[in-house]
Amino acid sequence: MTDNGQYSAVIIGGGPAGSAAGAILAEHGHRVLILEREKFPRYHIGESLIPFTFHPLQRLGLIPKMKSSNFVKKYSVQFVQPNGKASQPFYFFMRYDRDSVAQTWQVLRSEFDEMLLNHARNKGAQVKEEITVKELIWEDDRVTGVRAQDKKGGITNYRAPITLDCTGKEAFGAVRNGWRVRDPYLNKVAVWTYYKGAKRDPGIDEGATTVAFVPEKGWFWYIPQHEDMVSVGVVAEGKYLTRGGVKDPGQIFHREVEQNLWIKDHLACGQQVGRYYLTSEYSFHARHCGTEGLLLVGDAFAFLDPVFSSGLMFALKSGVLAGDAIHEALLAGDFSPDRFREYAKTLREGVENMRKLVYAFYNPNFSFRALADKYPDLVGDVTDCLSGDVNKDFSRLFRAISETADVPEPLPLGEPLVKAP
Repeated sequence: MTDNGQYSAVIIGGGPAGSAAGAILAEHGHRVLILEREKFPRYHIGESLIPFTFHPLQRLGLIPKMKSSNFVKKYSVQFVQPNGKASQPFYFFMRYDRDSVAQTWQVLRSEFDEMLLNHARNKGAQVKEEITVKELIWEDDRVTGVRAQDKKGGITNYRAPITLDCTGKEAFGAVRNGWRVRDPYLNKVAVWTYYKGAKRDPGIDEGATTVAFVPEKGWFWYIPQHEDMVSVGVVAEGKYLTRGGVKDPGQIFHREVEQNLWIKDHLACGQQVGRYYLTSEYSFHARHCGTEGLLLVGDAFAFLDPVFSSGLMFALKSGVLAGDAIHEALLAGDFSPDRFREYAKTLREGVENMRKLVYAFYNPNFSFRALADKYPDLVGDVTDCLSGDVNKDFSRLFRAISETADVPEPLPLGEPLVKAP
């Protein structure tokens, strides 16, 4: 075993949250280390950016690179009924600035995540790939670094006054500390795959995200990507997707394609490529945002049902917030958990606002169209929340939603764990 010395911060995971935090800290001039288990580029699901992802990308200085990339431009979202009837696309430029927030992207995560990690490198972060963090190093009830194993089996300690857990749904720190909490209701199953040559809508709608409904409040995503590929998957309760004893992901997928005529028509001219994927337990939260020497970022802090594509926005936003908060802690020489209460409060507020809309979406008595017809003045609030402008007062909106659907109380989670003296 070797000891690699002291860093300003050690980051577990080089995905969007870890890369964003690492880039911010390196830009501030700190000695930061990112430890990534895999070798990039690597596969990852979650390909759609919502409009307010613009702001963390802008903070990172990546908007010019995004605009010159091959990623498909996304201007709108539409909803489709099981009979194939599609809503009018909602164009983001009807509410937001056409040259900034209103145009976003559908990304290939292998390329997007590699771009983010290389950006952190270019800012000065040290990145080690193909190295697996095995445990947190604890000294006197505080985390002082990590113990990691490289691909040759060598064990090294990496030390820092603050460690960032950016391990995504794996939630390394939350799981090992017993902090992981399932959402009481949002535990869905998803099955997905990819098609080449599937149908795209014409013109500006070519890059639209489509949410297509199937019975029992299930839904398909249909996300066009570059190189003539489409990401397509179905999300619903496990008992619905496995009805009749069907458990093979491919069989589940193709049976559900028959449940929505729009999806069936759009896939008919394409060819399925690669494997069928399956995942379950889609929403969970961390009881604490961290403790002495440890901070949770991105999906490791909270992972929300993906119906509104909020994951990448929360990952990048939390990475930027964490980077700036830790920079201030480094300047002050103070890493007490209380310093990160505002960070946690901001993230939990955003997650809870989006979570309430997700609950409404799955409620059989609720309809966004009926809400808009009754309360046209609240359409802007719905749009803002769904677009990622989540840290504002939506109390009027949720009072209106509560007339037809249960609005969940905020989960009492996310506060930092302060050890008793």
